[in-house]
Amino acid sequence: MNVPYPDALRLDLVEDLHGHRVADPYRWLEDPEDPRTREWSAAQDALTSGHLDELPGRDGLAATLTALLSAGSVSAPLWRAGRRFATRREPGQEHSVLYVREPGGAERALLDPMALDPSGLTTLDSWVPDLEGRRLAYQLSSGGDEHSVLHVLDVATGQDVEAPIDRCRYSAVSWLPGGEEFVYVRMVAEDAAPPGQQAFHRRIWRHRIGSPADADELVDGPGLYDEHTYYGVQVSRDGAWLVVTANIGTARRDSVWIGELGGPDVKLVPVLTQADDVQCHAWVGRDGRLYLHTTDAAPRWRLAVTDPRTPEREHWRELVAQDPGSVLQAVRRLEAPDGSALLALARARHAVAEVALHDAADGTPRGTVPLPGTGSLLGFSVADRDTPAEAGRLWLGWTDLVTPPEVHRFDLTTGETVREEAAPGAVDVPAVRSEQREFTSADGTTVRMFVLSPPGASGARPALVTGYGGFGISREPAYTASALAWVAAGGVYALVSLRGGGEEGEEWHLAGNRGNKQHVFDDLHAAAAALIDAGDTAADRLAIMGGSNGGLLVGAALTQRPELYRAVVCSAPLLDMVRYEEFSLGRTWNDEYGTAADPDELGWLLSYSPYHHVRDGVSYPAVLFTVFDSDTRVDPLHARKMCAALQHATTGDPTTRPVLIRRETDVGHGARSVSRTVALAVDQLAFLAAHTGLELS
Repeated sequence: MNVPYPDALRLDLVEDLHGHRVADPYRWLEDPEDPRTREWSAAQDALTSGHLDELPGRDGLAATLTALLSAGSVSAPLWRAGRRFATRREPGQEHSVLYVREPGGAERALLDPMALDPSGLTTLDSWVPDLEGRRLAYQLSSGGDEHSVLHVLDVATGQDVEAPIDRCRYSAVSWLPGGEEFVYVRMVAEDAAPPGQQAFHRRIWRHRIGSPADADELVDGPGLYDEHTYYGVQVSRDGAWLVVTANIGTARRDSVWIGELGGPDVKLVPVLTQADDVQCHAWVGRDGRLYLHTTDAAPRWRLAVTDPRTPEREHWRELVAQDPGSVLQAVRRLEAPDGSALLALARARHAVAEVALHDAADGTPRGTVPLPGTGSLLGFSVADRDTPAEAGRLWLGWTDLVTPPEVHRFDLTTGETVREEAAPGAVDVPAVRSEQREFTSADGTTVRMFVLSPPGASGARPALVTGYGGFGISREPAYTASALAWVAAGGVYALVSLRGGGEEGEEWHLAGNRGNKQHVFDDLHAAAAALIDAGDTAADRLAIMGGSNGGLLVGAALTQRPELYRAVVCSAPLLDMVRYEEFSLGRTWNDEYGTAADPDELGWLLSYSPYHHVRDGVSYPAVLFTVFDSDTRVDPLHARKMCAALQHATTGDPTTRPVLIRRETDVGHGARSVSRTVALAVDQLAFLAAHTGLELS
């Protein structure tokens, strides 16, 4: 078929991998510096911009999205010795700003990413004040590369107190009492690695303020650096204990060590290893006990305690058992003004937040915390011991499908929850009907989804379905401007709690990873069919959208059931599952997906790898790939190769079922400014609307 797509050389490249004949005609597109790739990408840029710029309703959609995002956001506070730290994004601001409120009420901006970089390309990745509230460790990255640089500032002056420390990507920081030292994670060096791969060589260091990073003390212990790639560190409030957690890649199992900090050297003792095959969040609490929030014998998590001097599992005492109907997500110690204490436990029941109270000593249930409705927690905090005026209070960052992020406060003395701070911008949220529905997947499993639709809607409407389904990550009901804009225009929006996620605990995750990955795609197909059967939509009005692992989701969906979906947005996706380990962070994900180095696991990957399931002579849906050249998690090569393959194979009319790729050159996989968010969402939603019949005003 004569189509207006840029020429893309098809190589006669076929490899024999464990007896499988695997074709890879577009391998040359893996190299972004290849002149052919540059030429192809430039031609695709021109083709895509020409199509997207002509889509109807763009201006109105941009106005709607901007208005919805102008609500801004606020975060739950973090208290340190009377100082209140929290972020807020006002209407018109590109990024959230970190504020500090002094004892007595005065508030001031402490860190504003736009003040640091007016281009909007610098992001505040993380921040943590010391226990005295006098110093703040914070991390910045630029251009979306997520290569965080660690800074320390004086809270009173707002000025950095020492030279920045580089190579702190995904670094945890935990302060020792006094604010003169902290423990943190830093990459030792960028060791030699194959082209396109990241070198992972992280170590844990004890740093003293004012000393050069090269003089930091290495923290070591038995097995600490055996294969582990990611680390967490936690110093107890009294400075007596260091707890270290580690895992290999994104494996959902943790190694844990604990050691005393009293002497010149930390002697770490293993608590759990990878062989134990459990997840565990561990810390030493204010009461001196070692707390273990774990999946040990509890796929929906339980809470155990022990003396930190006897951390082995045989000494654990169960404090709060697993709840068979909800997932235990977080624990906070809530101390009353009279010195009594409860534990506040954040749970999610079918992805909906709830908070329970338990006796701190023996775990006996003591009631629940009232919440505003059907939503999710964005924060969960209590005051530190040096802020006695706020004792007995619990702060909840809150959102739901129609509520921008806000802060609620529970008071133990009254038993009431009140809204302390709403999102700062006034916004006219469109009227919607929201519900959580159940449906049955291909193997008989009950799956749930949140559905938004216009009030009183009837008949088949354009529908947008999304989900994630991987790494045990839960997608919970939250304020989403793109969802509300779609429904405001008359469409139906569905967020599906797919297997592979964590919405129903670790068993739910395991039911959708590795050799079970097809369950995730079956769940999405079943969700689409359920919406059609309910009369909400039809196949020619149905769109799907997903990013990252969700990009793999929709890539597999469109190749498995091209007749079921009319339009697809596939963002920052994994698509070549035979070679995904060769690039960016790919080799840290093989516990989730499997590895092509293993014959059986290669079979899993080839069974659904979207790039390898593109078939000639099929009328594929309209597809828009969106990629980011500074993405250091998922390489844009996946989308380039898949786009070329689909453009070659599809019989769909390029004017009504186009296959396009949209790229940005100076942003990455994660956070971005509001204006960039709006621009991307306009292109994505306008594309889906145009190809599903949704009329944008």
